[in-house]
Amino acid sequence: MNNFKGLITGLSGGFFGGLIGLGGGIIMIPLMVIWLKLNQLKAHGTSLVAVVFTGLIGATAYFYHGTVDWKVAFILAATATITVRFGAIFAHSLPERKLKKSFGIFLFFVTLLLISKGYIFQTTVNTNLWLRIFIFLTTGAFTGFISGMMGVGGGAIMIPPMVILTHMPQQMAQGTSLLAMVPVGLIGAYTHYKLGNVEKSIAPGLVIGAALGGFFGGTVANLIPEFYLKLLFSMVLLWMSIRFIKIAR
Repeated sequence: MNNFKGLITGLSGGFFGGLIGLGGGIIMIPLMVIWLKLNQLKAHGTSLVAVVFTGLIGATAYFYHGTVDWKVAFILAATATITVRFGAIFAHSLPERKLKKSFGIFLFFVTLLLISKGYIFQTTVNTNLWLRIFIFLTTGAFTGFISGMMGVGGGAIMIPPMVILTHMPQQMAQGTSLLAMVPVGLIGAYTHYKLGNVEKSIAPGLVIGAALGGFFGGTVANLIPEFYLKLLFSMVLLWMSIRFIKIAR
């Protein structure tokens, strides 16, 4: 039964994660807490196991459509793989309430940034090669810490800077973020596993579901116009931010 529930949870998170360029953690974590009755830390740690496969399969679908920049993914992962371990250790020391509230506030801030793209940033930000590399390295470092702390792949953190500051197309940013999630998720999941924050009984079903869902979500994403993809992405982040803040209260 646990594996079946894990399969459904993985399918949901994988599909939606592949569709909007996330690892699926923001969908899988609430399902694991509410439906599978895991505590918050175990949901975070177990989510990262599935994120590895969502990222790998989802990125493959994006790559098939030519919307993955593997060089940028490598730069993002270079710093993210260093900081993800510290994020996981920090999460292990935090009360659940603080963990949820901080994540909700952060998602709300990211949503505002993404919605403002095209009104504030389009004519004011110009980036040369070295500035772009600096943006990617900084984004990767911040993403790694948040990924390990929150149990998510980090697409919510990686995508807005890529779209807003480097003018990368939405589909390209989503595919690139999914590829960068793979090594980050591996290290984060291993760290959480060593801390006892991975629920092994649901992990197999979660991984299979996330892999299948990630492939179909990534395929569908490349068939949707960029404007609607951005709108969907912003709506999901806004809904999740409000939900996390309310739960924390």
